Amino acid sequence: MLSGAAAAVALVVGAPSAAFAGSIFLTGHDPDFHASLGGNLTGARNINTTAIGFVMDSGFNPFVASAPKFLFVESTIAPPPGHTVGKNGIIASGYTEGTNFDAADASTLNLALSSLGVAGGYSAIVVASDFGGILTQDELNILNARSADIIAFLNNGGGLYAMAESDSGAGLTPNGGFFHYLPFIVTSAQLNQSEIGNTVTAFGASLGLTNNDVNGNASHNIFAGTGGMNVVDVDAQGNILSLAVRAQITQGGVVPEPGSLALLAVGLAGLGFARRRALV
Repeated sequence: MLSGAAAAVALVVGAPSAAFAGSIFLTGHDPDFHASLGGNLTGARNINTTAIGFVMDSGFNPFVASAPKFLFVESTIAPPPGHTVGKNGIIASGYTEGTNFDAADASTLNLALSSLGVAGGYSAIVVASDFGGILTQDELNILNARSADIIAFLNNGGGLYAMAESDSGAGLTPNGGFFHYLPFIVTSAQLNQSEIGNTVTAFGASLGLTNNDVNGNASHNIFAGTGGMNVVDVDAQGNILSLAVRAQITQGGVVPEPGSLALLAVGLAGLGFARRRALV
């Protein structure tokens, strides 16, 4: 027979839980570029499919059933030298425009963001890199200005996947604000480096990524801290390259899921009860 504490914990673990919050995957890699151009096409494509699969997992994202597309955010300018159309890498990763996703640039982005979580709209946002994709300051400014809307969307179960932001290459985002649509993200620092000696963490491996996926191309930013998120992979010096989490968020940071808090509270209460019984 289970003790009072163990029974209480088992009851919570066994209880089904509704989708509570969205999924976020951020990376300093630019697999939108390398999925169509680069030394490790397969690895870049695997990063894309893993990240998009994570943020659009219907077991956690309640919008997927009625809004099976994601919104891909990128400029439509001619790619400067060293850049390419990131949308091509998304297509090379197995996604079809018009069926799996729609693309929006600064001229259409505000309207598209109004369709987040709406039936027939979008269940996730995918943001191109600013190098080697062609995310520009115009799109980034709109995303940052709509931060409250994006956070509300995430806290209702939506998803977000964003690739390297650092103003590298042609300098398409000179005014910064990198990942500031998620204000709790710790500084994203520009660091252009070849992908040699990168390592996937146990958490990253649990998502399906391998060391082969995160080596062989290039990356363009690192994160100075986790902001409460899980580290997916690190570079040869131990710098954080990618982060992911499923949790509710606020302007100030990641909030543990209520199920986890409830489990902890019930477990502690059960242990207290068991201890009181032992003292009687």
